[in-house]
Amino acid sequence: MFPYKGYAGKYLRINLTEGTIHSCELEEERAELYLGGNGFGTKILWDEVPPEVDPLSPENRLIIATGVLCGTLMPNSSRIEVIAKSPLTGIYGDANAGGFFAPELKFAGYDLLVFEGRAKSPLYLYIEDGQAELLPAEHLWGKGNTETARLIQQRHGDREIKVASMGPAGENLVRFASINFPELRTAARTGVGAVMGSKNLKAVAVRGCGNVEIADPINFYDVATDCHRRIRVNEFYGPVSRYGTPGLVTLMNPMGRFPTKNFQMGSFLYADDISAEELREHYFVRELGCFNCPVGCDKIYRAPEGTEFAGTTVRSLEYETLDAFGAAVWNNNLPSILQDNVLCDELGLDTISAGRAISFAMELYEKGILTKEETDGLDLTWGNYEVIPILLKKIAKREGFGDLLAEGTLRAARRIGRGAERYVMHVKGQEIAGQDGRAQQSMGLAHVTSSRGADHLKGFPTIDETGYPSEAVRRYGDEYMPDLIDPLSNKHKAMLVKDGEDFGAVVDSSGLCKSGGTFVLAEVYWTEMAKAIQYATGMDMDVPKLKTIGERIYNLQRCYNIMHGISRKDDTLPERFLKELSPSGHAKGHVVNLQPMLEEYYELRRWDKTTGFPTPQKLRELGLEEAIDRIAVAERASRRNP
Repeated sequence: MFPYKGYAGKYLRINLTEGTIHSCELEEERAELYLGGNGFGTKILWDEVPPEVDPLSPENRLIIATGVLCGTLMPNSSRIEVIAKSPLTGIYGDANAGGFFAPELKFAGYDLLVFEGRAKSPLYLYIEDGQAELLPAEHLWGKGNTETARLIQQRHGDREIKVASMGPAGENLVRFASINFPELRTAARTGVGAVMGSKNLKAVAVRGCGNVEIADPINFYDVATDCHRRIRVNEFYGPVSRYGTPGLVTLMNPMGRFPTKNFQMGSFLYADDISAEELREHYFVRELGCFNCPVGCDKIYRAPEGTEFAGTTVRSLEYETLDAFGAAVWNNNLPSILQDNVLCDELGLDTISAGRAISFAMELYEKGILTKEETDGLDLTWGNYEVIPILLKKIAKREGFGDLLAEGTLRAARRIGRGAERYVMHVKGQEIAGQDGRAQQSMGLAHVTSSRGADHLKGFPTIDETGYPSEAVRRYGDEYMPDLIDPLSNKHKAMLVKDGEDFGAVVDSSGLCKSGGTFVLAEVYWTEMAKAIQYATGMDMDVPKLKTIGERIYNLQRCYNIMHGISRKDDTLPERFLKELSPSGHAKGHVVNLQPMLEEYYELRRWDKTTGFPTPQKLRELGLEEAIDRIAVAERASRRNP
């Protein structure tokens, strides 16, 4: 019997080729070394998916995992992790979503699901209180995510069933296809939806009525309620709760950190037209929230009468989407952005990569590298919002010019040639999200060192984003002030990013939310997390042990990428960030001063500064002896072909 509380203690292995489902006992050592969610997925990928496996082949794994604190009283204990080898980047991939699916899966009796193989025809997995079966899904193929969920709920006669599904983009293997979780929360990045599509797995439906046992309920209750209380009195609780992530538009634009015209600029002349304040005043319908969330950053918005897309209703509209279909393409038509968001939700597209693909194409069109004949006759002039929904549908169906963009911007640029690669804003093949590192040096470093390619949520440096001095001192001490909270200074940013990556790996393995208490509204940190895990599970847990777990997970992700040819040469940014001075906002005249931060980062990680590989000493310290020999082989190859 599994010794720790907090977990369901079981997981499912589903072989889609054979049509078999095996219920497995959760391994005690796996929980102690990798905690849950992101950690579990990383270890399974390392063990079972070697470099020669094509991400879209049956040999890839699709891992859907809850965190150790999912479904408990801890605030925002709702997050689900999806891990797979990425079809977009070809290296480690993961995506994360909130909502209600993760606690439902644990209530149904399982901590994670591991899919392998490929079904002969479309299927969906139905799980109900410890029972699971594969059911036909031909009738769902081609359906959008909302209709897919509705039809599954209708078949089983239960509207409370939680359905995770992919849309047509996943079916058509778009390399940045997403997976939608209820209610329209999206695991969007690295193309996990395409992995689901490659397995002919249309959906996973879950219904659970169990509970989560806690080892020390009294002490756990005290920690959880204290975290809730502190989040509610946090100085940023009011604005975050009122505006959600769209509130960042107003904050980031004057900093020069709001990507505009494919990162040509960091400020958008019409930012006020697509701001959270505008949304709240004219589009707001009602508040929403994920499981056990005291913040409620989620909202429903509807385009009002008299606007071009009147009646268009969207939930979970994020800052990233406002940038991707707004400033990034020079579009201030807010109702059109709502419509683009709805389309991405239904088609199953990552709004970040989809928006970046379109803004990249618009810049090529501006530069004369792409002609109207090559874009199926579409006019890709900046600000032409009417072509965006056309392109989104073409991408999802892989039609014409959309088929090229469906490959992701880096592959598309290599096919186009003629210097197009210069205008791809990516790291390791993944499109950069809505942050301009020239305006926040730590974010420039975080984009580079993220284990899943360009990404703001691995290191997630928020302390220096807008200046958060009290929390910076609480976490790191006053000896690092004021440089630590100066976004244009590169001092101490390596420490900030490394700590964020290690802590983030733990957060993603716990099932808590990064926006609602751990990074933004930063009230849950190492101490609170260690206590919560100890009281929930009964493990002997403290801060040093938890930090080792975070480092172990992040180093293993790095090792996985090294096995796929990644080294220091790949830890870099497009020239635009390194050589072109930011033309706007507080960042005007700045570039990302990357190399000093990267040197300091390797030093703190104790990684080899020449190769960017973890040293054998570091791996031994983390209990990753299994990686040493495999890394040595990769290192010899790297030195032969630097």
